Amino acid sequence: MPDNLLRTIKVARGAEPADLLFKNARIVNVFTGEIESGSVAVSDGVIAGIGHYTAAKEVIDLGGKFLVPGLIDGHTHVESSMLDIGEYARAVVARGTTSVITDLHELTNVVGTEGVEYVLKSVKTLPIDLHVMAPSCVPATHLETSGATVTSKDISRLLKKDGVIGLGEMMNFPGVIFGDESVLGKIKASYGKVLDGHAPFLTGRDLNAYISAGIGSDHESTRLDEAREKLARGLHIMIREGSTEKNLAELLPLVTDKTYKRCMFVVDDRSCSDLRRDGDIDAVVRRAIALGLDPVRAIQLATINPAEYFGLRQTGAIAPGYAANMLIVGNLETLEITGVYFRGKLVAKEGTALFKPRHRSSSRLQKSMNVGPFTIADLAVDLSHETVPVIGIIPGQIVTRYLSEPVKCVPDFERDILKIVVVERHKGTGKIGKGLVKGFGMARGAIASSVAHDSHNIICVGASDEDIFAGVKAVIEMGGGLVTVAGGKVVARLPLPVAGLMSSEPLDSVIERFESVEAAAQDIGVRLQAPFAALSFLALPVIPELKLTDLGLVDVNAFKLI
Repeated sequence: MPDNLLRTIKVARGAEPADLLFKNARIVNVFTGEIESGSVAVSDGVIAGIGHYTAAKEVIDLGGKFLVPGLIDGHTHVESSMLDIGEYARAVVARGTTSVITDLHELTNVVGTEGVEYVLKSVKTLPIDLHVMAPSCVPATHLETSGATVTSKDISRLLKKDGVIGLGEMMNFPGVIFGDESVLGKIKASYGKVLDGHAPFLTGRDLNAYISAGIGSDHESTRLDEAREKLARGLHIMIREGSTEKNLAELLPLVTDKTYKRCMFVVDDRSCSDLRRDGDIDAVVRRAIALGLDPVRAIQLATINPAEYFGLRQTGAIAPGYAANMLIVGNLETLEITGVYFRGKLVAKEGTALFKPRHRSSSRLQKSMNVGPFTIADLAVDLSHETVPVIGIIPGQIVTRYLSEPVKCVPDFERDILKIVVVERHKGTGKIGKGLVKGFGMARGAIASSVAHDSHNIICVGASDEDIFAGVKAVIEMGGGLVTVAGGKVVARLPLPVAGLMSSEPLDSVIERFESVEAAAQDIGVRLQAPFAALSFLALPVIPELKLTDLGLVDVNAFKLI
């Protein structure tokens, strides 16, 4: 609601001049799916009216350019950008994202609900609407060691905070299906709120059971038939296109005249480098248009659809009473954004943010490393069996294959089989999960990271125990981050001292360092397009089929350690 409601009404009636007037605009109407010509009058950060207006303190003649609602990312983890919240806002607002729905379970798995409170406090001064979904799975499962535990009482407390609008993705779908008391307690604590889902490959009666608990959405569909079944059972389908998760091309045929209102675009996880190079939700919209989706429909899936699903009133459209979050777009086919307005203020121009945040990460968030002592000898694996489990990477996906192969020595460069380890870093337990992985293409060295979904222990894959040991030690010494190792020495690094997940450095500096560790990974032979993103998901025991945590290898389909 505008601060001065009476004045906004007068501006709408033409009785008083607007603060800001966009004239000669082609307005994308997400309610009708049409483009209309006219002027848009803004008063106190709110759209007062659309039509014929002439009087305003400031007039901007668009000369036939398009006015598009500010874009909304319906599901993301801001921590995956590796940027502190202020620099994240600079990156995405410059790309036209004015509203974000985020599940902060990465940060919360490391430092608990203090992480949510930190972000909510930091975002107050930033020109972005950030809505938090209370993390539902901290820890995500009993199959790993997390830095914190969030109970149903914690969920109830979080949901009372301004800016927390629902329950984040319920990744523990077996816990829902089999009636785990703690899982159901969190769902019950969230009744009346939006409940996001996470149900990879779930089908039939198990899918029915999951949805019957009140779950409203899913972003884990990787196949068209899977998404169709979920949509038919009432879920809103989040079509995901992130740094590692590429599902748009497969799922786009789901969007028809009959179904489009139940679909929306999300990124889930997108690196700082991809945000700068390709964009945020705008990149998904452009890609959808390039794949044949009508531009206005693509915009609907990135504006009004997520706004209505999450109950974000007066957001996601250009209409009277709605927040004046708007984009000036020269070419709708390419979504060429030349200006971004947030509540009637110009906040980005020609892809550059016009604001600078204050850095304020707390000392608690910068003390997240508690690793028990270990030696190179502790990295040994048992290869005495006829066959051993091997994690098979699927490029462009976060799901993996459960392979069983005869392996007598590692590394096995001919078959591209390397050693992978996960070192517990929260409680000093000294636990190390060890396994084998196929698909990195690494010829020497190692890459290591403290970004390892969802508990964010230290994960490392390498061509020798010496390189793996050096990589893990370097991450510990930095207080968290990414490293590339060759010959037992660190050749590139990106420190992430904020919970071992995010940098407190400016956007350009983080991108430069991130691109250097990725380039160094390519130099040691890694073939994957986003090697550190792919590595981070190999520790996620809620995504099929085979993953590795600090407790050991996990058969995700059976939901047990092997």
